[in-house]
Amino acid sequence: MAQLEFPSTASHSPIPDHSGATSVFVNGYPPRRRGLVLLLGVLAGFLLTVVWSAPFVDTTIGDTVADGLLGHDAKDTAITGIGAGIVFAFVSGLAGTFTACNIAVFGAVAPLAGSAGGWRNRVQAVLRPLLWMAVGMVVVSAAYGVVVGIFGTDMPQFDTAPSLPGRLSPRLIQSMVVFGVIGVIMTYLGLAVLGLVRDPFARVAARFPNAPLVVFGGLIGAFLIGRPFPLFRKLFRDAAEEGNILYAAGAFVLQSLGNITILAVLLILTVLVGGRLQRWFQADPHRVSVLSAVALLTVGVFTFLYWDVRLLAMRDIIPWYPVAPWV
Repeated sequence: MAQLEFPSTASHSPIPDHSGATSVFVNGYPPRRRGLVLLLGVLAGFLLTVVWSAPFVDTTIGDTVADGLLGHDAKDTAITGIGAGIVFAFVSGLAGTFTACNIAVFGAVAPLAGSAGGWRNRVQAVLRPLLWMAVGMVVVSAAYGVVVGIFGTDMPQFDTAPSLPGRLSPRLIQSMVVFGVIGVIMTYLGLAVLGLVRDPFARVAARFPNAPLVVFGGLIGAFLIGRPFPLFRKLFRDAAEEGNILYAAGAFVLQSLGNITILAVLLILTVLVGGRLQRWFQADPHRVSVLSAVALLTVGVFTFLYWDVRLLAMRDIIPWYPVAPWV
């Protein structure tokens, strides 16, 4: 994606040196109060782990959405045939949009908030990066589908053994590793936006401007590798038992695309009707960096703490982690 261009800032602010831009995430206008932005992002991520209720999001929201779209009990009704599996894959992806795994997607769309120009240009400025993100998602989710089609019944995610107090099931260990790595990467990107560490995409983005978006899309596709969301595990087991690599790859790709469909529509609607918001961002491009840094730090800290710290406390492996009463 071509580097976003912004108008000059107001007369009371010095004109930033845009030569500092290195990728879509680091736009050359770091936040002025980096310490405060860092604190807000980390605190927001931590507080989100305190109040997040997986049963409410996975069951009350996820299962209800899937049941309504499919017209039957999505969790308890067997998947009969490849056609039904393909439909189930996309629907379960939509239903899982707001699970604890998918909240990380919000960090990817923040840099797109300052798109300028007429409504056609703004929509194109959003669609292009979303398509490049989809490329990364498709590659990773399809590759994982092939692996599942070949080895699925022998993989940790196929295991149905419950996690007992003081112990972790193999599938939860897999989730901890995958989401722990994703959380660290997101956090690092947030620090890069603040200018506290080097932009990891600086060199590759100089030759391939869309590479950061492809990599970020790959991270979203990698959610499937660790996802314990019940509806995904049902799809995983069906694909593993089927042993058809084309079906498994296609189903996983559709679920990944379903994961970002609602967010993509919401982002496009925001661009179409949010002219005042766009003008506010364009008036001072530092604001885009503030939004990007807070979003990436929030989702990075949340993803790491939720999957690698709070999970241990919920399994009585570490003594305590603060959670809200409804959790």
